[in-house]
Amino acid sequence: MSKEMLNAFAMLEEQKGIKPEIVIEAIEQAITAAYKRQYGQAQNVKVIFDEKKGNFNVYSTREVVDEVFDSRLEISLEDALELNPHYEIGDKIMFEEKPKDFARTAAGAAKQVIMQKMREEERTIIYNEYSRYKDEIIQGTVEKVDARAVYINLGRVDALLTKKDQIPQENYHVGDRVKVYVTDVVLTPKGTRVFISRTAPDMLKRMFEKEIPEVFDGTVEIKSIARDAGDRAKVIVESHDENVDAIGTMVGAKGSRIQGIIRELAGEKMDIIEYSADKATLIANALKPARIEQVLITADGSSLAVVARDQLSLAIGKRGQNVRLAAHVTNSKIDIKAADEFNIDDYEFVGEDDEVVEASEIEEPVVLDEAVEIPETEENEG
Repeated sequence: MSKEMLNAFAMLEEQKGIKPEIVIEAIEQAITAAYKRQYGQAQNVKVIFDEKKGNFNVYSTREVVDEVFDSRLEISLEDALELNPHYEIGDKIMFEEKPKDFARTAAGAAKQVIMQKMREEERTIIYNEYSRYKDEIIQGTVEKVDARAVYINLGRVDALLTKKDQIPQENYHVGDRVKVYVTDVVLTPKGTRVFISRTAPDMLKRMFEKEIPEVFDGTVEIKSIARDAGDRAKVIVESHDENVDAIGTMVGAKGSRIQGIIRELAGEKMDIIEYSADKATLIANALKPARIEQVLITADGSSLAVVARDQLSLAIGKRGQNVRLAAHVTNSKIDIKAADEFNIDDYEFVGEDDEVVEASEIEEPVVLDEAVEIPETEENEG
């Protein structure tokens, strides 16, 4: 058995990545369990692997005593001295066991335990391999598409891209290569489950980090992202270098830095927003492309944006999208009010001596879906 056993261990490590000591431990446990079942004892049994010969040997331990009550566990001092004149009462002596017909029983029990151990170890290896992709973007291949989900092969595991994690405008076909964001990796009794998404805000953050060096090295920080995947996103950015313009860095000349991201996300439009420590100014910036007359912070902590009548629908957005994304990206509750309907006496505001807090003047909005022109190609036609 020796050479075959050692060769098997080497093959397991090479093909499955399972270290020999893991399998050896499983076999030792299996043989011990088999011995206990067949002979009703295991408390004094030890299985030892001979690395040179490639054999597993079973040993029982007996204590040297004056009077023997259980010959399976004890040996008399007289018999012990015949083995070695230096033994004393209380010493432990190991005896190799070679019970008749035990080899077949042990092998059967060991096979079952070994297979289970190998499955567990392989699951752990796969989990460790994919857990490092958590919060990162990984590429996979579409294997199957049905009404419930898109099945993506990621190499050693398959993952489901559910409806809520798909960009609505996208169509998936078998064989397509797709980039997905790994939201979580979980080890279950049935194996490793990888949870993926194309709608997670952090997918957009990772894409910016990959495409824009200043974001990757921290010169420009992405403070917050809100997305309606495939339609519009709002991204708040701040420059940590006074010589670096945050918005210009993100967009690039004529949108050159951001075009690839827009194409990858099915034409998702981007509002890049300048960060401000002043909450009112930040909210006014986040409500672009609408022009905001003033933002007032109410006593309950919510925000009231006052706009001209002709800017009201733009501030709210189609189906409330603009104000909803602005509220999400600034982590604020925002109400919109037309200036001709606004009565300051209807509200209580936060400020020194109860004075109304107004936003400072706002620059013209930066709206990438208007500023960036993406040339039509076979990939984005239509």
